[in-house]
Amino acid sequence: MILRLAYPWFLLALLFIPLWVTLRCSARFRQTLNFPSLKTLKGLPRSNAQRLQPLLHLISAIGWTLLIFALARPQSGLRQRSVTTDTVDIVIAIDTSTSMRAIDLGENQEENRLDAVKQVAEQFIEAREADRLSLIAFAAMPYTKAPLTLDHDWLLNRLAELRTGELPDGTAVGSALVSAINRLRDSEAETKLIVLLTDGISNRGDIEPLDAAPLAKELGIKVYTIGAGSDGPVRVPVADVFGRTQYATRELPIDTATLEKIAAITDGHFFRARDHRELEEVFAEIDNMERTEIDVDEYTLYTEQFTWFAAAGLGLILLERLLAAGRMGRTLS
Repeated sequence: MILRLAYPWFLLALLFIPLWVTLRCSARFRQTLNFPSLKTLKGLPRSNAQRLQPLLHLISAIGWTLLIFALARPQSGLRQRSVTTDTVDIVIAIDTSTSMRAIDLGENQEENRLDAVKQVAEQFIEAREADRLSLIAFAAMPYTKAPLTLDHDWLLNRLAELRTGELPDGTAVGSALVSAINRLRDSEAETKLIVLLTDGISNRGDIEPLDAAPLAKELGIKVYTIGAGSDGPVRVPVADVFGRTQYATRELPIDTATLEKIAAITDGHFFRARDHRELEEVFAEIDNMERTEIDVDEYTLYTEQFTWFAAAGLGLILLERLLAAGRMGRTLS
């Protein structure tokens, strides 16, 4: 609620009210009756009407104050907002194969690759308030964890549920890409985007990644590919004969050439994330590149409040006149 006065200079008239009240209370202003002596009358007790007589001046002063406010044209307004946005629909496809258990992307030695990706992806989702997002997990096959939705709290819960080993092991980049494309096939968004993150080489699925990329291009879908993982040997948890977790050092190559070609075909971008800092920078760059544009037009609709102040002011002045015509208005000087 917004309040304003259309003619605020009328408030200068309020300066005359104290002077007017002072003059009304003076003996010259009041009607008097000459009487030889008031000694006898002064000894009489004051009536209730006499005690309440100062209220007449107060009522009159408030009434004139309200009338002056009415002349200043008080107005109340409600602010309206008209928002137009170029929507972005985004599918996030995350590799959950067992190689994502490697420890090289986390901020500490306890976090594996998937934990680090989930942490950064959560920040990315929280920053896309106006966009619809979908989540796909893939290993030897893709699985849609969440369709396109604006319920980001629910989406974040689905992201937190991602685990390695829930799907048959392997890396089906082509199948994951087709699944993400199908999620965007009927989208009417201005921008359609797939963020595909993997740490390996496509070795499963019936669809080659480079065969799926032209389909995305045809539908106007950009694919941002991310090769996640360091270049050298990495620590990988393995179970010994007693079922205890041990760590071994292994080479986990990434097919960056294919990821680059997918991005190039779809007018997207390829990113390389070798550690946690680079992973954060990649998602931040994607967020900045595909930022939703929001135009906000604000205006205020004002309603005149003159009637209420004028009616209240005139009502008080009329009340004061009626009371002054009765016992409260009679005084002896």
